Amino acid sequence: MLNKVKNKGLALAVLAAAQFMVVLDATIVNVALPAIQKTLGFTTDSQLQWVVTAYALLFGGFLLLGGRLADLFGRRKIFLAGVALFAVASLLGGIAQTPGQIIVFRGLQGLGGALLAPAALSLVLTIFSEGAERNKAMGVWSMVAAGGGAVGLMLGGLLTQYVDWRWVFFINIPIAIGVILAALKFVPTSQPVEKERVDAVGAIAITGSLMSLVYALAKAADLGWTDAQTLAAFITSAVLMAVFIINELRVKQPLITLSIFKRRNVTGGSIVQLLMPAAMFGFFFYMSIYMQQILHYSPTKTGAANIPFTLTIMVVAGVLARNMKRINGKAVLVLAPLLAAAGLLYFSRIPVHASYLTDILPGVIMMAAGMAMVFVTATLVTTSGVSHKESGLVSGLLNTGQQVGGAIGLAVLTVVSTAATKHEIIARGGDPAFMQEAVVTGFRHGFLAAAAFAVAASMVALFVLKMRKPSDEELAEQSEVEAEALAAIPGA
Repeated sequence: MLNKVKNKGLALAVLAAAQFMVVLDATIVNVALPAIQKTLGFTTDSQLQWVVTAYALLFGGFLLLGGRLADLFGRRKIFLAGVALFAVASLLGGIAQTPGQIIVFRGLQGLGGALLAPAALSLVLTIFSEGAERNKAMGVWSMVAAGGGAVGLMLGGLLTQYVDWRWVFFINIPIAIGVILAALKFVPTSQPVEKERVDAVGAIAITGSLMSLVYALAKAADLGWTDAQTLAAFITSAVLMAVFIINELRVKQPLITLSIFKRRNVTGGSIVQLLMPAAMFGFFFYMSIYMQQILHYSPTKTGAANIPFTLTIMVVAGVLARNMKRINGKAVLVLAPLLAAAGLLYFSRIPVHASYLTDILPGVIMMAAGMAMVFVTATLVTTSGVSHKESGLVSGLLNTGQQVGGAIGLAVLTVVSTAATKHEIIARGGDPAFMQEAVVTGFRHGFLAAAAFAVAASMVALFVLKMRKPSDEELAEQSEVEAEALAAIPGA
């Protein structure tokens, strides 16, 4: 039960500011990656990727647990704890002196986001009554998510170029302090629900399994597939995944009710939402490095160059959302990933000396349009036909899948890119004059692998999903689920 709200508008502003901070952090760091790599001494892309991956894995791995904790111990209490942890982690990230330190602190940021994001959205849904009032609030929420992505791209470039990359972390601190002080005054407290068991074992096991998997892929890129560290990490990942599955089948209140995957649309939609971010996270990671280290764009120019991605997503998603009643969701989820794949295939031909208007922008628009169509449609198709209670679990799965898919996808793309670069260097006899060409060759292969993820998503949609016309109630819930699924997606 929620206590009396003094001012709903101010409460929404406070919660939206926290959401803005989380989404901002997803894009602002991407632009700063080359500067972070140079200052802290990251030696390889497989090591640098952990700045993105650590955040995504802990955010995704503990997201469902964060939502459960908010219900059990009070939404405002968990929200404030998440904001405080996010601020502390941001401070530590800003003063990090080694690659290991910033990776750990990025993971703590992700954990803070996993606590605050579901609690904030849950507070919005309980503060505003179902119907026009809630729809208006969710519209504001979605705009903040999209705006955070765009602002992060530009702000990351400006801070990195004219101040210092460390301020992409420090900027969170005043926002967090303001949010905490305002939340204590304007955000109502909520009474915890009846006590249930918190499935911490499940959250730790699945997150540990995924981190071990990504670590194994990173080691495979650097040391090879048969190296002892690589094999040990793969075995650890498999053991922890087995522990997770056994735990979920045995506990009374599991983190994920595995029987939900008996529904074809839930399984298919979740896989689609895992595969598409796998392609997108890699795009942002490698495009930022390509623009700054190969094309010698400034951080500010790099941020501006990525803004068309965010704007395209906003426009396409807005048009599609208004016409959902007349659209075949399955057809969209078959065709939209192919459009994104076409954009990635366009990037697979990037030259060492590129023109933004002809070599980059067309691919950005194709990819963003495809991604927007997937994000808007997949939430509705995946939750179609499930109960209101189950839709909360499914929307959480979509959110988790996005972060986990992005992290794993980036790791796979790094393996592919690194192998291609090494092969090209050997083929060129190690001639330093061809080093840039070798690096770009690796990027091209990475984009090809990303396109393969998108094509796989299309095939899953074609052969797994079933489509029926959504009910008015399901369409009404679309804005809520869609807003939750926008959390911390780079550029969205």
